[in-house]
Amino acid sequence: MKLPLSARIAWRYLRAKKSHSAVGAISVVSICGIAVATAAIICVLSVFNGFKSVIADRIDTLTPDVIVLPSKGKVITDGDSLADVLRKIPEVELAVPSILENALAIYNGRETPVSLKGVDLKSYNSLTSLNSLLIDRLPSSTVRGDLPETVIAVGTAARLGANPGSDLLLFTPRREGRVNLANPSASFLRDSVRVESVYRSNQSEYDENRVIVDINIARDLLQYDLEASAVELKAKAGVESGRLAEIVRERLGRAAQKDSVATSTFIVKDRLQQQEMNFRMISIEKWVTFLLLFFILVIASFNVISSLSMLVIEKERSMSTLKALGMSRRRIAAVFRWESVFVTLVGSLSGIVIGLLLSLLQQRFGLIKLQGDPQSLVVQAYPVVVDPSDIIITLIPLFIIGAITAWITGAFAKSRI
Repeated sequence: MKLPLSARIAWRYLRAKKSHSAVGAISVVSICGIAVATAAIICVLSVFNGFKSVIADRIDTLTPDVIVLPSKGKVITDGDSLADVLRKIPEVELAVPSILENALAIYNGRETPVSLKGVDLKSYNSLTSLNSLLIDRLPSSTVRGDLPETVIAVGTAARLGANPGSDLLLFTPRREGRVNLANPSASFLRDSVRVESVYRSNQSEYDENRVIVDINIARDLLQYDLEASAVELKAKAGVESGRLAEIVRERLGRAAQKDSVATSTFIVKDRLQQQEMNFRMISIEKWVTFLLLFFILVIASFNVISSLSMLVIEKERSMSTLKALGMSRRRIAAVFRWESVFVTLVGSLSGIVIGLLLSLLQQRFGLIKLQGDPQSLVVQAYPVVVDPSDIIITLIPLFIIGAITAWITGAFAKSRI
C-alpha cells in the first residue's frame, strides 16, 4: 500500500540528518524511552504469567479436580449419600467424602494445632498425587496393625519432631454436652495414630500443619456419623475440571428441584476456583504493575512531544516552502502527525521485539535466578510465560498515546505555519 505524500515526507524527515545534533539526540532518546517502557511491560506481564503457571502446576498435586462444599454451615449432612450420587455421573471417576477440621496433636511432650483431614487414604492416593510427594515413609515390613496409620505434612513433622513410626495423640473438643469444670480433660476426645509417612508439596497451606487420617477416625473425634466437610471428585481421562464442575452443578440442580431442595445447597468449584485467592492476588499485582509502567510510558511520551516540537521549529523554512508549493496548512500539519506516529511505532515495535526476546531467553535459559536456598525454592529462576494477549493489551495504550501526541504535534505545527 502506497503511503500518502504527508507520510512519505514525514518518513524522510525522520531519517534525515538534523541541522542541530541536539534535535536528533532527543529524537533517539524519545524512541528509546518508549522502547524501554514497552519492553518492561512485556517482560513484567510475562513474569506474572509465569508465576500464575507455577501455581496452576502446583495445584495438580493435592487439589481435586472438583470439590463440592456446603453453602451453609460447616458440613454436608450426609456426605456418603452425596458421594454415591456423584459417582453415578459418567464423567466422574472418583467421589470421596472428606472432613477438614482443627485439632491438637501431641508427641513426645510437644504439641501443636493441626489441620485434621479425614479421608479414605486409599481413594485419596488415587484422587491426588500424594504418593509422589512422600519424602519419608515406613518400610512395609515394619507396618503394624495395632494403631491406625496416618500421613503428616513436613511442617507438622518439624514442629512435633515426629518421624514415620511415631505415635501421635490427637485431641478435639467435644461438640455435644457441657464442659466439666471439675475435669476439663473430659471435654476433649482423643485418639492415637501412627505416622506412616511424611509429605511435602511446597504449598504452605498443605505443608504447614496438615494431618491426614482415615475418615472414620476424624468422624469419631468430631462426633460425626455420615457428615462430611466436602466431597472431592476426580474427573475421568479427557474431561476438563471446568467442564466437570458444570456437569456436577447441573446434576445437583436437577436433584434439588426433584427433592424440593434449594439449588444453592452446595457450592461446586473446579481446580482454579479452589485457588481463586492466589490467582486473584497475582492478577491484582500484575495489573497494578502494568498501570505503574503505563505511567512511565506516559512520561516517555512527553519526550516524544518535546522532540517533535523542536523538529517543527527546525523545519519552519521547509514548511514555508511546502506552503508556497500549494500544500494546505492541514496537510502540512499532517506531515508532523505522521512523524509522531512513526516515532511511536518505531519505539513500540522495538520495545515489543526486545521484550519478547528477553522473555524467551529467560524462559529458555533461566538467566535471572531467584534468591534463596535452592533446595527450598519451587523454581530456581524467574518463571516466564509469553501470552500473545499481553502484546495486544500493551499496544492499546501505545495507540492512545500515539494518537494524543500526533494531535498535539499537528496542532503545534499548524500554529507555526
